[in-house]
Amino acid sequence: MKLKDYKVNKWLWVTILSFAIISILTIGSAQRLIGVSDLMNRQIIWYAVGFLLIFIVMRIKNEFFVKFTWILYIVGVILLGLLLIFGNEVNGAKCWFNVPGLGTFQPSEFMKIILIITLSSMINKFNNEHPGPSCGQEFIFIIKVLFVVMVPSILTFLQPDTGVVLIYLLITFIMLFISGIRFRWFILAFVFLALAIGSVVFIYFYSQEMFINIFGTSFFLRVDRLLDWSSSSGYQLENGLSAIGSGGLFGYGINNTPIYFPEPQTDFIFAVYASNFGFIGSVLLISLIAYFDIKLICLAIKTNNLINKYIISGIIGMLIYQQIQNIGMTIGLLPITGITLPFISYGGSSLLSYMLMLGFIFNISNEVIREEKNK
Repeated sequence: MKLKDYKVNKWLWVTILSFAIISILTIGSAQRLIGVSDLMNRQIIWYAVGFLLIFIVMRIKNEFFVKFTWILYIVGVILLGLLLIFGNEVNGAKCWFNVPGLGTFQPSEFMKIILIITLSSMINKFNNEHPGPSCGQEFIFIIKVLFVVMVPSILTFLQPDTGVVLIYLLITFIMLFISGIRFRWFILAFVFLALAIGSVVFIYFYSQEMFINIFGTSFFLRVDRLLDWSSSSGYQLENGLSAIGSGGLFGYGINNTPIYFPEPQTDFIFAVYASNFGFIGSVLLISLIAYFDIKLICLAIKTNNLINKYIISGIIGMLIYQQIQNIGMTIGLLPITGITLPFISYGGSSLLSYMLMLGFIFNISNEVIREEKNK
């Protein structure tokens, strides 16, 4: 394929390049805050590798990954399992492999896109084989989907990484909803989740000792951390809010975050950005994110390829959830779950996984532009 054959909406490129500039500048401020000198340079390298990865995916095409989806799924599950044995433990979590010369590698980040491709393939196959499925056929299909999702979810939960597990489940819910199965299954799912979550919360408040005996100390600490947000308590949240609130309309400027808080380069990157660029800059970033999401939604509507429609729907749901969750937890509106802000937060594995997804999106954009041109 020649370079002229890569036809992608130019505004998608402009948005991604804007994200890259914002990310690099904000991480430069964050590294001064934590006294690390090379995070910005690393992010520049990861972005360069990421753009190369986009062109590789566009060269290979989406169909290649769909064809070998089960091999990718098995490899992803094996890597998640090996993490529990050989993973590098940081703050009590085994989420990363140490790769000599490259840093760390987080398999769960890539499992998200693998899961999206796998579910897209399963949904497309089911709809082709059962154009008018019965309730029994849908039930069997849902059980198969839940099995496929629960295997990586359990392995990721044991690391522990509850935030990524929530993303797995959200991806599954959105893609099943798009698949067109009967609405009653979602009502049953909501009832089951409400009862399960209600039972856990009741035990937590009724007797914390009983909660620890049933679910263990690790899960208790995770629930306790989730509930901290309701009272805006916690050193990280309080200092993050102080940094955001003191930024005013235009902020302190680059490299001038006024107060320290943990994980400014990842979980709380928005607090760094807001303190540097103020309210006006924050509105511009949120507007840019919203514009990008709307472009993806329009692309999902335009594509006639069902597998591509499922893939991009899963990606959109995942990105919107992470954007809302990250910014929401930074300003105290949502629980702190350790979820990063896509394309902005520091991280090699996470950024490369997003750039991999962009390769899929650009392939879909290429197809849509060609279809519109041939009409």
